[in-house]
Amino acid sequence: MRRPQIPSRLPLDPYVLALLGTVGLAALLPARGPAGTLAEGAATGAVALLFFLYGARLSTREALDGLRHWRLHLTVLACTFVLFPLLGLAARGLVPTLLTPPLHSGLLFLCLVPSTIQSSIAFTSIARGNVPAAICAGSFSSLAGIFLTPLLAAGLLGNSAGGFSLDSLVKIVLQLLLPFLLGQVLRPWVGGFLVRRKRVLGYFDRGSILLVVYAAFSAGMAAGIWHQVSVPRLAVLLAVEAVLLAVMLLVSWYGAKRLGFGRADRIAIQFAGSKKSLAAGLPMASVLFGAQASLAVLPLMLFHQMQLMVCAVLARRRARDAGSAADGELPAGHVVEVSSGAQHPARQAR
Repeated sequence: MRRPQIPSRLPLDPYVLALLGTVGLAALLPARGPAGTLAEGAATGAVALLFFLYGARLSTREALDGLRHWRLHLTVLACTFVLFPLLGLAARGLVPTLLTPPLHSGLLFLCLVPSTIQSSIAFTSIARGNVPAAICAGSFSSLAGIFLTPLLAAGLLGNSAGGFSLDSLVKIVLQLLLPFLLGQVLRPWVGGFLVRRKRVLGYFDRGSILLVVYAAFSAGMAAGIWHQVSVPRLAVLLAVEAVLLAVMLLVSWYGAKRLGFGRADRIAIQFAGSKKSLAAGLPMASVLFGAQASLAVLPLMLFHQMQLMVCAVLARRRARDAGSAADGELPAGHVVEVSSGAQHPARQAR
């Protein structure tokens, strides 16, 4: 008897490795003095340019056209901007016994970040879900997050962000909102040019975020922030994030089922509603948190890798269930539990 098949390879995101390498570089060779000022200025300009490019490339019309499936999109938005923040607020009870205030601020910020587009679409496709709905849900969540994430941060984080103030709001407008809106205005003229150079701009996006991370962690090293973090605290943070992800995956799946969505729609809701965007969150954190940004982005970086690994396994399982149901072996939505190593008879007969 064969053992149940387990994915032979878990997705260790190369970009996460690059981010961790950048963190290590900042720890060993932080930018200080004039070099730190230069790195901070370059990161500020990179963030503004990033959001201009987001605005110029994001098709608002496609996102709004997808609102015909408004119940699905409202469900995803509720997961992203209502349920996630409520869970983040509930985690405040872990302070200060298990989490430090800065780590909780980072965890709460993670809960305010919009959903990601690429991985939501990829996992929905692997799981044989409603891919067009995932595209629209991810796009609309990203569009809404440009405005909702800073507003929620202003209301929920307050001074706990380590200096979140009116000055931070001005920075949000100047570095995030105005460049994004300018990109939207210029999209009819520059959108096609940018789409044709998607690969080159992808390298720029990733390189800019690496610069933001290096500047943030250099500032954190200069301020001595990392002396506040211990290995046991990081272990607790990982455990809390694992619980957070598990709750969101379960609620998004069974909640969508309770609301009457079909299987394909539930898959799109689960993968779009449980994701958080590293690409959108890191630049926002650099504006919102200032010198505290290095600790603030740590929960998001860890959660990003965790969601990739867990959802890759889950998507393959959903795909196998869909294939079994299509072959008439199992009713739709049925999950086979294998505990002793024995295989389902229908599979053995193959």
